[in-house]
Amino acid sequence: MIPTLSLVASLFVFWLLLSGYFQAFLISAGLGSAIAVALFARRMDVADREGHPIDRGFRALAYWPWLVLEIIKSGWAVTRIILDPRLPVSPTLVRFRPSQRTAVGLVTHANSITLTPGTLTVEASEKEFLVHGLTRDGAEGCVDSEMDRRVTHFEGTT
Repeated sequence: MIPTLSLVASLFVFWLLLSGYFQAFLISAGLGSAIAVALFARRMDVADREGHPIDRGFRALAYWPWLVLEIIKSGWAVTRIILDPRLPVSPTLVRFRPSQRTAVGLVTHANSITLTPGTLTVEASEKEFLVHGLTRDGAEGCVDSEMDRRVTHFEGTT
């Protein structure tokens, strides 16, 4: 029941943020829509603990600002590489074993690598990630990285 209520609350807040309307009728229509979607999702058995992990909410609030900062820093580094007349690129592929154990952790880690400019997760499995980096240092920076440790903490297996 708590995951369903959390899903209703999340959907309703998301609706409020996107709509920007605060008239009584529209707010009640948004709440009704959120309740209907949550009930449909529950009936279809797609609103499970892993699909809506409310227990990771506070950890996500700590992880997302760090990830945004990393995206900004990497974006700046890629911009410097592009603007450098020598164009110091050294495309590299690296394979490494992620420390995450859950699907949410693995997907979060793989997507975080891809979101960071200059790196791209080419393959992701429980056993191994294959990451392409614009530079050798960028690619090798994914191996045993701070991101790996933070995502493992985020997923709650440490």
